[in-house]
Amino acid sequence: MARQKDRTRFRRYEGGDPLAPPVDLAEALDAIGAEVMAGSSPERAMREFLRRGGRDRRGLDDLARRVAEKRRELLQKHDLSGTMQQVKELLDRAVLEERKQLVRDVDLDDTDRAFSQMRLDSLPPSTAAAVSELRDYQWASSQARQDYEEIKDLLGREMLDQRFAGMKQALENATDEDRATIDAMLSDLNDLLEKHQRGDDTPEDFDRFMAEHGQYFPEDPKDVDELLDALAARAAAGQRMLNSMSAEQRAELAQLSAQAFGSPQLMQSLDRLDSNLRSLRPGEDWSGSEGFSGDEGLGLGDGTGALQDLADLDALAEQLAQSHDASRLDDVDLDAVARQLGDDAAVDARTLRDLERALRENGTLRRDADGALKLSPRAMRQLGRSILRDVATRMSGRQGQRDTRNAGASGELSGATRAWEFGDTQPWDIPRTVLNGVRRRLGTGGADASGRLIAIDDIEVAETEARTQAAVALLVDTSFSMAMDGRWVPMKRTALALHTLIRSRFRGDHLQLIGFGRHAQVMDIEELTGLDAMWDKGTNLHHALLLANRHFRKHPNAQPVLLIVTDGEPTSHLEPDGSVFFDYPPHPLTIEKAVRELDASMRLGAQTTIFRLGFDPGLTRFVDAMARRVGGRVVAPELDDLGAAVVGSYLGSRGRGAAGGTGSSLGEWPGSPGLWTG
Repeated sequence: MARQKDRTRFRRYEGGDPLAPPVDLAEALDAIGAEVMAGSSPERAMREFLRRGGRDRRGLDDLARRVAEKRRELLQKHDLSGTMQQVKELLDRAVLEERKQLVRDVDLDDTDRAFSQMRLDSLPPSTAAAVSELRDYQWASSQARQDYEEIKDLLGREMLDQRFAGMKQALENATDEDRATIDAMLSDLNDLLEKHQRGDDTPEDFDRFMAEHGQYFPEDPKDVDELLDALAARAAAGQRMLNSMSAEQRAELAQLSAQAFGSPQLMQSLDRLDSNLRSLRPGEDWSGSEGFSGDEGLGLGDGTGALQDLADLDALAEQLAQSHDASRLDDVDLDAVARQLGDDAAVDARTLRDLERALRENGTLRRDADGALKLSPRAMRQLGRSILRDVATRMSGRQGQRDTRNAGASGELSGATRAWEFGDTQPWDIPRTVLNGVRRRLGTGGADASGRLIAIDDIEVAETEARTQAAVALLVDTSFSMAMDGRWVPMKRTALALHTLIRSRFRGDHLQLIGFGRHAQVMDIEELTGLDAMWDKGTNLHHALLLANRHFRKHPNAQPVLLIVTDGEPTSHLEPDGSVFFDYPPHPLTIEKAVRELDASMRLGAQTTIFRLGFDPGLTRFVDAMARRVGGRVVAPELDDLGAAVVGSYLGSRGRGAAGGTGSSLGEWPGSPGLWTG
């Protein structure tokens, strides 16, 4: 009779807070972005974050460490002599009880007593041989006879438990009818497996078998292949347990197995089952072994379970290692994690899996034409906003910050209003203007000779953020010394913060990023953030200024803003034929060409700020002289403050351009950081 299919399926609760929000990508993106800007690939950066974990989340390395600890604990705590120890204890107890009975029983014939005592005295030292020797012994003590029969029962249950988990407990105090049912199950199981091996089985054969014997299979397999997988995994673990025993232990166990349930037929059925499983699942590990070194004995069933746990742990260790290019956290068996490490660990692993899925599937990472993973534009924007918030936090602590009252008509409303003045082009604040007219008329008792509802003095205009258009050139030194001295990532973070600010809050401005090493080149933000450090001798400021001035000339109506980040004097320049000249110490011709292009920037009206990284005296003298020559400024920020210094200088330049001022404080930017990071 086929089993009735379940209409409703329940599964084990996977753990975690069911009302928890989706995984937060911000921390992961910050960490991945930092690794990418340091020269790592996005794929490697993501894997590194998943291994390391976050502030409140354990990573793969921590889970792998717990797997290794659990494996080591299993091997150091147990040994595999549990069944033999139990048999020896039962045998010793039976022999002791028998000796007592022989002494107490006064009705026993002296010859029989002497013969029995002789047999007990001459038992071989081997436990298995002694059990076999007493197979036909006539016990005088009923307790001794019961203990000896318990040995047979124990061996039978252990042999079955080695193949079917939980059978040892299920068959405790088993009757002859129970043993007959087991014999029938083994016979039917072997018939089903042999039929499957020939390809003659049908789904009805499996359903019929499970309907009759399903209580012995708690795994609840859905077809014969699932049944095979479960049986073969445990049988292979049982074989590995035997392989892990000493030769003497295996020999004794083989000799004892014939005593199981006092029925040789049981071992024949189990041998037939093992043969079928080996044939149907040759890929299982049938030849492995482990080195147990503890002193807590395990029986055959528990030992097989321990070997299965070790196999589980080994598989988990491989899954958590994510050592192959095609590895994904979807490969991690979360049920095995929960089974071996607990539900909390399974929740951590599931969170990491969901995080990886989100990073791969929500547009954070994308593949380029070569198939390599790259940070997507969306990820770049998210990373830029995060860096910009950090910059804003650093800038908010600076003193000297002030708001500008100049309001450009193209700016966003600041929420403030003021009285209209001649020449103002700001939009009227209609509610405030009407309210002022009403108040004026009420103040005069409604007696207004002109009869006007609104007078000039009633008008208020809405203030907006300053919006003078700027052409910004950010020149960043990409020579090897920047990477060698730990300035590579701060430089990239600075460029990304400025790019994000302009693209999100000052869209009318024109930003050009120019990297200069031995030669200079215009870069988009993705190219710059992914740029690897190279051994590139030369700091070609001349070429970078040529590109910056070309950018300024393309936008003649915008205020030029020149920002230079460098840690070295110019050591190369561009020749008329396009070749690069390099010399160190700096050649006078190189200095002359750089100064000439800086003068050209000044003539174009550029507001220049040079950010000096490092304390080289030659560099200090050079940048100070350059800044004085063009009326610019020199800033020597700490690396952590580089982004705040560059962004503050840019905002200060825009504020001064709008107001027509010449302030020099880094604190002079329009509005508070909250207005341009929000």
